[in-house]
Amino acid sequence: MIPQVSEAKISREMVITWEALPDGFRLEDDPVDNTGQPLIAAALSEILEHWGFIQPYMLFATNFGLCATINGQLVIKAPDWLYIPSVLQVLPNRKSYTPYLEGDVPAVVMEFLSHKDNGEYSFKRTYPPGKCFFYEQVLQVPIYIIFNPDGGLLEFYELENGHYELKQPDENGLYWVASMGLFLGTWQGTKQCRTGYWLRWWDEAGNLLPWGVELTEQIRQRAKQEHIGAKKEYQLAEQESQRAEQERQQKERLAAYLKSQGIDPDNLPT
Repeated sequence: MIPQVSEAKISREMVITWEALPDGFRLEDDPVDNTGQPLIAAALSEILEHWGFIQPYMLFATNFGLCATINGQLVIKAPDWLYIPSVLQVLPNRKSYTPYLEGDVPAVVMEFLSHKDNGEYSFKRTYPPGKCFFYEQVLQVPIYIIFNPDGGLLEFYELENGHYELKQPDENGLYWVASMGLFLGTWQGTKQCRTGYWLRWWDEAGNLLPWGVELTEQIRQRAKQEHIGAKKEYQLAEQESQRAEQERQQKERLAAYLKSQGIDPDNLPT
């Protein structure tokens, strides 16, 4: 469980301001633990882009600097994935973001569990503060998600009365993200040569939103089935045509035989 801290104590110790980064400020690279994490993060955004969810005024980012100034000291955290509903200015090469100053507070922040120090749960308040403390008490992000790609464990926290509360999934193992109108859950399978657990989106009706490669395969399979169906229809039509031709030939042979016997085939008794 994520520890909780007295709001009164926090407010006495912390002065938060939202300031632009100094000119020429250079963000440090925050290396990821393994090559799978960027794939998981990219796959989350890929689905949203493919289904037309992403709008120009929104911001989706991975390993991206979120900034705040606490007691005069700049704090930057780089979550593995985030969603910001609206920014004041659309910038093509944005490398960092300061809430309030540049737009909305992130609605969703995700961290993929590391193999280092489990800093995703850190509620350290002294500088530099822990990730969980920063998201909950400084930015006050409504939804904070911790995902373990190795074991597939998804922890879904919602901000309630100033603190994160761990939520339970519904009967389908999914979590409702109201700000996006989508469900989030885990899925096990293979994509881009990585086999394991992934985070996926489901629509309001509970339908899994396919990746582009999955949709392409569905279209290919549908076209294949349609081709097979058309081929079967052609074969049936061809068989019917052959049967009709055989009947015509039989009638012609019978008529020729009757005529050879002096019988008019057109005047046969019924």
